[in-house]
Amino acid sequence: MERSSMRTGVIGCGAISDICLKNMINRFDNLEVAACAANHLENAVKKAGEYGLKACTVEELLADQSIELAVILTPAPTHYELIKRALNAGKHVYTEKTITVSTETARELLDLADEKGLYLGAAPDTFLGASWQTARQLIDRGRIGEITSFQISANRDLDILTSMFGFLRMPGGGICYDYGVYYLTALVSLLGPAKRVCAVVKNRKPLRINVLPQSPGYGQEFAYPNESQVTAVVELENGITGNFALNGDSILPDQSLFMIYGTKGILKLTDPNQFGGKNELLEYSGDAACPAVWKEVENTFAYGENCRGLGPSEMARAIREGRPCRACKEIAYHVLDIIGQMMKSSESGRFEAVSSTCGRPEPLA
Repeated sequence: MERSSMRTGVIGCGAISDICLKNMINRFDNLEVAACAANHLENAVKKAGEYGLKACTVEELLADQSIELAVILTPAPTHYELIKRALNAGKHVYTEKTITVSTETARELLDLADEKGLYLGAAPDTFLGASWQTARQLIDRGRIGEITSFQISANRDLDILTSMFGFLRMPGGGICYDYGVYYLTALVSLLGPAKRVCAVVKNRKPLRINVLPQSPGYGQEFAYPNESQVTAVVELENGITGNFALNGDSILPDQSLFMIYGTKGILKLTDPNQFGGKNELLEYSGDAACPAVWKEVENTFAYGENCRGLGPSEMARAIREGRPCRACKEIAYHVLDIIGQMMKSSESGRFEAVSSTCGRPEPLA
């Protein structure tokens, strides 16, 4: 008899694992988290003690035939090898963003998952949150009319963040791969896939200084080989065109701007790194003498707080129901392809086609 909950193992016991484990254990009852593994076993032992799990090596977790789903919470450069091993071990896989660091390795994994008849999903899953599902509903119901364009802009302080998090210095740790992926996934989920992009990509400081006094490497120089600024024009398959700009050479805290313009109104959306937050709607009254006023939109969906772990839960439900999951490999691959073409466009100085595509994920009920 097939169990309703899905026995799950977590690979990676770093900082992001706490919120994921808390939610997967306590909030999403269709996940039965049984074990955790890490490259350094002592990290898995510590995390297992905190959450009442079995600590094991990656090899032991993948050899456990009772575990159906592997959730990978490690840095992006490790994803390819871990996902490949998990799929070959017969596990469904959900991974942190990005799916891998290149479309070539990601394509291999997509094909392998199809060959094995297994699910492969990837973060970010924030687009399943309350604010984004509410925005999707407003768009689908025509509240802002025909969409005419969009504008995305955000900032970060990479001097602080790269001093704090060493994985940001690794491949896939640049502002677009690590942070822009939230914005692009939200964009695709709301408006559909991209057709072509034209971008200017810069790394303002390939050598940076550790600016955190409390860290061991304080004051020391380190290499930062990734992109710190991206400015792009993105044309979607449906003809909608907009701007996409990220600046990692700014200050904290992040300042998010996500606007969608329509013939009847404008949506001002929250930070796509969050599940919830404030959305605002500006609707044209039809009377030029009556000025439009911004109004906060009430979120009418669940998952407004930090619900990391929602993606694996939704995927487990999809597996049991025999339908596609929403945070699926096709969207993850397409977003990775968009970012890769932005990098290519910056070198070529022209528009680059995004050869992949995907469907808009079904909205949540």
